[in-house]
This record gives sequence, C-alpha cells and structure tokens, in this order.
Amino acid sequence: MTPVVTGPDVSQAIKDHIYYSVADTRMLRGEGVYLYDSEGRSYIDCAAATFNLSLGYGHPAVIQAIKDQADRLVHLTSGFQSEPINELVGRLVAVSPKNLTRVHLKVSGGSEANEGAIKMAQVATGKRDVITLFRSHLGQSMMMASLSGNAFRKEPFPVIYPGGVHVPDPYCHRCFYKQERETCGLLCVERIGDFVEFASTGRVAAVVVEPISGNGGNIVPPDGYFEALRAFCDEHGIMLIFDEIQTGVGRTGRMFAAEHFGVEPDAITLAKGLGGSGAQVAGILTSERLAGLPGHHHSFTYGANLLAAAAANVTLDIVGEPAFLANVRAVGEHILLRLKDLRTRFPQVGDVRGVGLMIGFELETAAGEPDVALTNHLAGAAMRHGLILRTSRYGFGNVLKIRPPLTLTAAEADLICDRLEDMFQKELT
Repeated sequence: MTPVVTGPDVSQAIKDHIYYSVADTRMLRGEGVYLYDSEGRSYIDCAAATFNLSLGYGHPAVIQAIKDQADRLVHLTSGFQSEPINELVGRLVAVSPKNLTRVHLKVSGGSEANEGAIKMAQVATGKRDVITLFRSHLGQSMMMASLSGNAFRKEPFPVIYPGGVHVPDPYCHRCFYKQERETCGLLCVERIGDFVEFASTGRVAAVVVEPISGNGGNIVPPDGYFEALRAFCDEHGIMLIFDEIQTGVGRTGRMFAAEHFGVEPDAITLAKGLGGSGAQVAGILTSERLAGLPGHHHSFTYGANLLAAAAANVTLDIVGEPAFLANVRAVGEHILLRLKDLRTRFPQVGDVRGVGLMIGFELETAAGEPDVALTNHLAGAAMRHGLILRTSRYGFGNVLKIRPPLTLTAAEADLICDRLEDMFQKELT
C-alpha cells in the first residue's frame, strides 16, 4: 500500500500520482480575474481557467445561487420538470437567434454538445459526413477528436470515427490558397464544393465551425465568410452548426458570436462560460429542423444538473445586461489597440486579431514564419510577470491567447498590457 505523505513534500508526492501533467505551482484561491498560489503570488488569469470563468473566480451571485439551490434540490432525473431547468430553457431561447427554438441540456460538456448536434443533423438529413476546419478543436471524445483538425490529435489511436472532411480555415494571415482578401472571392468557402465532390461520400450532414477558432489560433473569419458559408449549406442541404463553446455567452461582446457575424445557424452548442464561475453546464440550441432525436440516443448522467442550471441562470442575467456586454467590447478593443502598438515596437509580434475578449496574437520569426518555440517560451515566462497565458494547438501553435473573465475592468486591461510590455522588454530584447 502506498504510504500517506504529510508535511512540506505532500504536493510533489501527490503530483507524481496524477495521471496527466501538472505544474509545480499549487493554487489556493481565486477572486475575480486573479488567482493566488501557495507562495503568496498573484496572477491575472488571461485564460479564465481554460475559458470557463466568464464571470471570474467566485462571483458572489453565482456562488449564492448554487448554495440556495443546494438547499432545495441538487439533482433530478431529466424526466421531470424543475424550476432551474425550465428557467434556463426559457432564457436561452430568449437570447439565441430567433430560429433556434429547442434546447437540449442533457449534456455535461462541450464534446457531448457537439456530438449531439451532429447526431441531430445526421438523423434530420439522413446523411453521414461532417465538414470541419483544419485547425478546429471540437472536443476530446473519440468522435470529436476524430472530426477535429490537427494530425497529432489522432496519431496515437488505431481507429478513428469515419466521415470527417477537413477543409482550410478562413485564415487570411496565412491563407491556404495564397490569396489576398480583396481579390480572393472567398475561396475558403467556394472550394468546399470540391471537397464535397472529391473527398466526401457525397452525403454531407453538417458543417461544424467555431465562429472564431479557439484552440486553433484565434482565427477571425473575413467579412462575408459566414454569409457565403450559410448560402453554401442551404444550396447543398447541409446543416450549419456553430460551436460556440468558447465564443458564446458574451465572449465576443455579444451573447453569441452568431449575432456578431449576422448569421443564423441551424444549431449552436455551448458550455464553458455558461457556468459563470465554473459550474459544469452545457447545451445544444437547435431549430425545429433538428428536432426529433430520441432522448435515448443522447443523454448523459450529469447533464441538466440543477446546481449548474441555477448558476447558468444568474450568469445569463449578468452577461445579458447591455452595459456588461458594452464593457466587454470596450476593454477588448482597448487591449487590441495596445497590442497593435506593441507590434510596432516588437517585430516578433505578428498578426493581432480578436473580437471582444477573444483575442490572440502570433509570434513570428524574422522571415514571418510561425515561431512555436518563442510562443511556448513566453507562455512559460508569463507567470514570472504575473500573467497566465495559453498557447494555440496545445503548444504546437504560435498564438498566445488573451481571454480573461468578462468582468475585466479598464484598469485590469491596462495592467495586462503593462505586464505584457514588461515581459516583451525582458524576453524579446
């Protein structure tokens, strides 16, 4: 039997038993945008705990809602009605695009939400294949890892889910087709027809796309992309699914990025920020076209949890305030302006892009090529400068992401940029 370890070495001893890799740093508490470790150091969490904490650490209204619900009922089979779930369904329908009138909450995370939306599209269309983007990150289940981009996600596994068709991202800074936006004719949409004709079975059920790529590098599509993609899907009888697990619930300064881009998808999946301060909740919003999948085909034990629903209801209350979303847009634009200024002084900083508080910037060599080593170096160095930053593509990419809690103030936005500038001065010169 493994002996119980006590005393100052307990953290390292336990770390050796944790299956996945963790840092040596041990965090004790969080408040707002700040995280505090066991050595008394504080950090601004520019990753919002893997983009889950739309309202930051320990938002008092969210915590109180969870406590109040715990006193009444913690969990309930989804076969019955309950006030928190009924309320959440109503709120989501009210704030989603008008064509989305059905809400499926019996999922526990983003992977399950995406998988469920795909099943709905397959049943509704009678087709099988799914089109996704080269750099897409749709989840960690076997189906979602198979349909996501990036070869390294699939390399270890002998069998992957069939029917995935990967197409180039709308990545203007590094255009797959070597075009300029002014004259490209949106080949990133137009050429999808070739992939359908030559790389699919010809029976495509859905296109699943993140409005702004999450793990893939914070790629913001050019104007007109989603209108063209919507038209393409309509022409071919394909369902358009927006993975808004990272972009949803205010991250872009709108409740959903679909609103920002002016397109109505056939479904939106959401999770992460819906829980406000870390409650585990996810959902699928669909049009009537996708209604009808029997419950026994997609239903998970801890979906539709009442504590999570209570947290989500309060989160939607807070995020839905016009002043709240206006602040997200304002502080996001301020960070973008400061990053663009830093770009003029540090040539290693390449393209700077983002919408609201979904921001990323590339690190590049003198020749303009992706500098993955420098990106990972800066992500590690950031903690010495009081910042927590995440990189793109699990460390295989060259984008550093700034996605703090949406409660970020103007003063905190400036502090992030001041610390970034200090880091650049020390690490890049």
